[in-house]
Amino acid sequence: MVIHKSFGGTQTERLLAELCEKSFLKLWSYPNPFCDDGKELCDLIAVFENDVFIFFDREANRFAEDGQNEALNWKRWKKEAIDKQIATAHGAVKYIKSGRSIFLDAKCSSPFPIPIDRGTAHFHRIVVAHGAKEACRLSSSANVSGSIAITYSEGSNNLNGSFSIDLQRNDVVHVFDGENVEVIFAELDTYFDFRAYLEEKYEAIAVYQFLTYAGEEDLLAHYLINFDKTESKHRIGLKDEEFTGIMIGEGEWNDFAKTEPYRRRQEANKSSYLWDNLIQRTCDNALSGALGGNGDAFSGKSAIYEMAKEPRFNRRALSDAMQKSINSFSANAFRSLSLMPSFHAGTAYVFLQIHLAEKGDYNKEYRPFRQNLLEIACGTAKNKFPQYSKIVGIAIDAPRFTSFNSEDLLVMDCTEWPEERRQHYETENKIVRFFETDNLVETPMHIAEFPPPPATAKVVGKIVKVGRNESCPCGSGKKYKKCCLDR
Repeated sequence: MVIHKSFGGTQTERLLAELCEKSFLKLWSYPNPFCDDGKELCDLIAVFENDVFIFFDREANRFAEDGQNEALNWKRWKKEAIDKQIATAHGAVKYIKSGRSIFLDAKCSSPFPIPIDRGTAHFHRIVVAHGAKEACRLSSSANVSGSIAITYSEGSNNLNGSFSIDLQRNDVVHVFDGENVEVIFAELDTYFDFRAYLEEKYEAIAVYQFLTYAGEEDLLAHYLINFDKTESKHRIGLKDEEFTGIMIGEGEWNDFAKTEPYRRRQEANKSSYLWDNLIQRTCDNALSGALGGNGDAFSGKSAIYEMAKEPRFNRRALSDAMQKSINSFSANAFRSLSLMPSFHAGTAYVFLQIHLAEKGDYNKEYRPFRQNLLEIACGTAKNKFPQYSKIVGIAIDAPRFTSFNSEDLLVMDCTEWPEERRQHYETENKIVRFFETDNLVETPMHIAEFPPPPATAKVVGKIVKVGRNESCPCGSGKKYKKCCLDR
């Protein structure tokens, strides 16, 4: 089955589609879905696991029409870009919960491919409002990014006015603007990370009588900085029950984005997109109808579905482990196998590389051979590491020795592992001997979302020694040869 997706009708809708494809990946985000009467349901819908993200994108140019009457222009812009979209969002959720069908085209000929459990699904309504950026900046010298201030409370408050909106605590709708939507999706560019942020917002809104912030990006900065080590998660607000509200001022994101920990995080994350690229190629095959096998990527019974669950910092560790295995593959080797733990307890990945000079017919002979080896590797991994209840297999040709490649993916549910199944893979492995070679190496994985500074600087008295590509630890920000070494 070939899936034809819209790419968004307007420039801002196309931007939203591009951003969501990076976070939710191509298989689970769809611009411009339609109701069964041919009317547009929303500007974009993304569905993953039990979460339904519904986006409404609106651009209004009220401030360009008359720059003199700021209060009136704000009122008109807010009504068009935000208020009407919130009302439409309520209607879209009601439509989906009613059980009526969703389509990818106005003719209702292409059904929405992802099943939604309407009784248990968690709906996230998100409005993206464009057109007020410059007016916001001009309104105050403190508004460094041109973002809209937001307050969640029981009703109106004295903070509400031009370039500030008040939203209900008991019926949460998220409002991003044209400035911070790109920041949000650049930093929370996995399903796990984006959902975790929204869930923490829900929790803070429920706990505090009001949550006020100068821009969504400032709330995000607070969230990323505020890490609770005891619960291993980012938080919004404090544990101190004496506080009844939270107010986050202007410029939090602007300051945070200039820090060294943020820079190190960005640099470390670059390698993680190896993982994304692997998923995206498989998504392309699923959408084009070229994906083989019996997995159902749309409903979640597939390897790429499991891979897409990983948060960004763990994708970094998985990608680094894969790249290390690829780089160390010997020219004399026939195969290389690595086992890598998932972020999610009970799941592990098996990464298998094969190098054969003579493959025969690639699709009819070699691919079935490689797929069989991958199955044996996954079954053997379960026997060797019984704590895992799900093994996800990835098999490729060793990249060091080929200009052409393909991927075989497998997800093995090991929740039930009867003795006969254990013995089957034990017997199959007697010839291959996965995890039984003398070269077996175990490497501990220690992952930090914000990597610590490199331990290359050594200070002895007034003499400073650092690596050539490292900044001087004196805090000047200069490279060593232009700083302390010259003293």
